[in-house]
Amino acid sequence: MPLNAATERARLSTAPMMDRTDRHCRFFHRLLAPTALLYTEMVTTGALIHGDQPRHLDFDPSEHPVALQLGGSEPEELAHCAHLAEGWGYDEINLNCGCPSERVQRGAFGACLMAEPALVADCVRAMRDACGLPVTVKHRIGLGRNEDYGFVGDFVGTVAAAGCERFIVHARNAWLEGLSPKQNREVPPLRYDVVYRLVADFPSLRFVLNGGLRSAADVLVQHGRVDGVMIGRAAYQEPYLLPEFEAASRGERAVPITHADRAAVVETMREYASVQVSRGVPLRAITRHMLGLFNGLPGARRWRQQLSDADALQAGDVDLLLRALPRPVARAA
Repeated sequence: MPLNAATERARLSTAPMMDRTDRHCRFFHRLLAPTALLYTEMVTTGALIHGDQPRHLDFDPSEHPVALQLGGSEPEELAHCAHLAEGWGYDEINLNCGCPSERVQRGAFGACLMAEPALVADCVRAMRDACGLPVTVKHRIGLGRNEDYGFVGDFVGTVAAAGCERFIVHARNAWLEGLSPKQNREVPPLRYDVVYRLVADFPSLRFVLNGGLRSAADVLVQHGRVDGVMIGRAAYQEPYLLPEFEAASRGERAVPITHADRAAVVETMREYASVQVSRGVPLRAITRHMLGLFNGLPGARRWRQQLSDADALQAGDVDLLLRALPRPVARAA
């Protein structure tokens, strides 16, 4: 299925991050990045088939465009989950072929799937047959210490033949032994040149670059070289940078957001939290994603402390967000 207009326009994506990019995080990020493509946490096929589907799949309409990332390696199971996702209104299905964790390896999916491109192609084909959504793949540029371009080139070519048109490429190898998932995001060297070569060799496909992008300047350098960028930890830890990332992904320079902008986000989050708490959602599930909103500004420490106040969180006191709001710093005349 060709890419739809919503995902095609998005030049910035937020990365799928376990225990991070849940629906509350995505609602928050949408306020800061109006056109970004937001990814869910990875959801395994087993969790959807045998678990609580609403808990994993429900989202706020404001999150569009939003992509569901699936973890699995059985074509029939993935097809079933893709069909479910279409019913819930997602804009894209993404298959995880990049996670190096031992737990994921034990499930025979994630980065280890790169060693089985024919199976990945079968998975993509099955999902495309089961739904009308675009199916994309997130992967690494190699496994272990093997830096042969032919490995990733063959992987992309095989999967593209099954109908995948967009590839999100973490520009590092996945070392499946000896490194933790965190180390796998930092230790294997970044090799953007491999992604650029994929762009040149597969001009009909779309490639989104992931890995090592920490500033708007980093993103701006990639404009015109790739079809988009994906930001992970930098967007989560310093969410106020999202507007700058979004502008840079379009080749523009953005003015940093003001205190008034951040205050408006906080007010909207307070309203959102009020509704969610009334439905039984713990306030902490929402505030934990907002701790970095004022990093680098006076009052940031107090903001983090207030949003971590156990008593107020336990009481579901949503006005905590307004009380914690740092005061703007008066400019010198």
